[in-house]
Order: sequence, then C-alpha cells, then structure tokens
Amino acid sequence: MKLGVLSSGGKDGLYSAYVMKKQNYELSCIISIKSRNPDSFMFHTPNIHLSELQAEAMGLPILVQETAGEKEEELTDLTKAIEKAKKDFHIEGIVVGAIFSNYQRERVEKVCDKFGLKIFAPLWHKSQEDYIRELIKNDFRVIITAIAAEGLDRSFLGKEIDENLIKELIIINKKNKMNLAGEGGEYESLVLDCPLFKKKIIVEKAEILTENAFTGRFIIQKALLDKSK
Repeated sequence: MKLGVLSSGGKDGLYSAYVMKKQNYELSCIISIKSRNPDSFMFHTPNIHLSELQAEAMGLPILVQETAGEKEEELTDLTKAIEKAKKDFHIEGIVVGAIFSNYQRERVEKVCDKFGLKIFAPLWHKSQEDYIRELIKNDFRVIITAIAAEGLDRSFLGKEIDENLIKELIIINKKNKMNLAGEGGEYESLVLDCPLFKKKIIVEKAEILTENAFTGRFIIQKALLDKSK
C-alpha cells in the first residue's frame, strides 16, 4: 500500500513513517502544510522550510501546501493537499504522528474518508516516555526547535533529545504534568537524521529568539545535507 506522510519536519510524523515502512508499507510522498500563522491550530510551524530538505534526504517527492493558518480553514488547505497527493502519487493512505490529539486525528480522518483513503497513526495512545526513548534507540537525531511551557527555558533550544534530556523532561513532567512528547505544543522538534534519511542534515547557522523565560524558538537560517552519510 502506498502512503503519503503528513509531516512538518518534527519527530512524530517521521517516526510514524519509519514505523509504517518497517511494516513494509511504501512511502510515496511527503505532504507538508506551510502555515503563515506561527500559532497554527493543527500544524507544526518552526523551520517548516526544512521539510523539503528532509524529503530530499529521504529521496521522496514533497507536496507543499500553504495555508493562512486560520482555525478550520486549515482543513480546506489540507483537503487540497491530500487530493493532489492522491492524484499525483496514487496514495492509498495517510500516515500521521498523532499520539493523543483527537483534534488533529479526527480532522485528518475526515479528509481521508472523503477520498477513500486509510489513516495510519502508529503512535496512537503510546506511552510518551516509551516513545521518546524509542527515538534514540532507533537512531533518530532530533533537536528541540521551540518551547512554550514552564520549566523549559532557552537552554533547551537547539538541544538534541538524548537520555540526559529525557531525564530533564521527566523531572519537569512530574512537577507540572507537561506532555513528555510535546504534543500539546510544550515543545516542537526537528529531525536531523534517522534511518529513513540517505543523508543527514547539518545546521550551519541558527539563532534563538525568545518571547519570555519559557517561550522561544530555534530559527535555522542555513542548513545543508551531508553527503558523506
């Protein structure tokens, strides 16, 4: 079965794609929704431009659909993107990175039903701690690109998710019940390398922008593919 991967460059969508590929599904394309609203209701926005570099690293075509990022209007743009992916790449299903978010899953499912596509959410209701540990175990190199939760300060921006960082996140989770996987927007991420990539991403230039002590972004201004992988 040919699948389209709904991805904005973060860990959830790409790890879900990895799980499906391991189950012998064919990944046919990346579908990326580029929101002009940095506080999009449905889509990850920090460093969304790097989705195209990730698709190149995977050797897959990418379909980029822009949206104004207005609530529910995003669904119209997602519908356009999925319809085009079905037409151009003959996909039979969509992979999403939803873990506990009914908001995202139900809306994507609604669009898939319209076009007779199946929806796959392999992380659905998975233990958040087990999941982020699996990322490391399966050679995913992931950095934090945005924070928006008490306990997360600028020192987390640009950091790679490793065992030490997971320990820090668990401590914060116990204190304020923060979502360990960041699905509620507590933090956002970018995959620099993983088993799906033929080349890894190298960040050459970036800056940190903060709004307050617990809100900020790691803005990547220049990145390239390392062809030596």
